Amino acid sequence: MPVAYALGAMTLRVLYIGEVVGKSGVYCVKTLLPGLKRERGIDLTIAAVEGATGGFGIGKGHAAYLHKLGVDVLSTGDFAYFKRDIVGHFRHADYLLRPVNYPPSNPGRGWLVTDTEPPLGVVTALGLAGLPRVHLRNPFEQLPRTIQQIKTKTPLVLVDFHATTTAEKATMFAYLDGHVAAVIGSHTRVLSADDRILPGGTAVITHAGRTGSLDSVGGLDPEVETRKMLTQILEQSKEAWQTLELQGVLLELGEDGRALSIERLRMPCPDPPAESHAEQPPDSAPTEAAAATG
Repeated sequence: MPVAYALGAMTLRVLYIGEVVGKSGVYCVKTLLPGLKRERGIDLTIAAVEGATGGFGIGKGHAAYLHKLGVDVLSTGDFAYFKRDIVGHFRHADYLLRPVNYPPSNPGRGWLVTDTEPPLGVVTALGLAGLPRVHLRNPFEQLPRTIQQIKTKTPLVLVDFHATTTAEKATMFAYLDGHVAAVIGSHTRVLSADDRILPGGTAVITHAGRTGSLDSVGGLDPEVETRKMLTQILEQSKEAWQTLELQGVLLELGEDGRALSIERLRMPCPDPPAESHAEQPPDSAPTEAAAATG
C-alpha cells in the first residue's frame, strides 16, 4: 500500500525503476513500461542503469535505447565510466547522470532539472563505504551545496543515493529529511520493505531493487557466480533470464517540495521469445578488466 503524507495543489507522479541488469532487465523495461505509464498516470520515469550492459556499467547503445523506450532520466554510480563508449556519450546525453561527487571536470553532469510541471531536480551521489574502485568527494559535504543550487530553479528535488551500506543510507535519509522530496537508495540490487515518508516530508527507501532476473545473483547467472566464489578464479559473468521482474518505487511529489506518497512496485515480466534477445543494441566493447570482473 502507498504511504501517504498530504495532498498538494499540483503533484508529480514519478516512477523510479530499480537497477536495470543486463539485457533481461532492458527487456522488462521494454515490455512493461508503456502499460505502467498508462495505468498509473506516470509523469516522469527515472531508472538506475548501473548494470544495464552485461551487468557492469552501461554502454552508449543501451543508454540511447532505454531513453528511446521512455526512460526520461538515467542514473549511474561507481561503474559510470566502466564502458569505454559511454565516456564521450556523457558529454552529449542530457538525460544521463553520473554521481555529482565525481570531479567537476569529469564528462557528464551530476544533476538536472526536468521540464515537467512542476519541474523536478534529480541528483545522483555516490556513497563512501564499500566502494574500493572509486574515491570521491564526501557526499554529505557535496549534496547540500548541489541541492541549494537546484532549488534556485525548483523546490522539488529527488536524490538517488548510490551506496553500499544500510547505515550510510539511513544517515543520509536523516541528514536530508525536510530538505528534499525523496532519497532513493540504489546499488545493492534488492528491494527493501522500508519505504516511508519521514517527519520532514521526505520519501525514502533503502534499496529500490533491480529489474531483470529474480532467480539469479544480482541479475547474473548463479552457476558462474558460485564457481567464482568456490575457485577464486575470475571469469566473465553471464546475464540471467530466469523469473523476470520489474522492481522500483512509484512516488507522488507535491509542488511544495514534499512527498505525498511512496509505493513499492514488483511487476512480473513474461518470458521473452528466444529471438527477442537479439533485438537490443549489442554490448559495448568492455574495459580492459571487464572480461574478468564480477
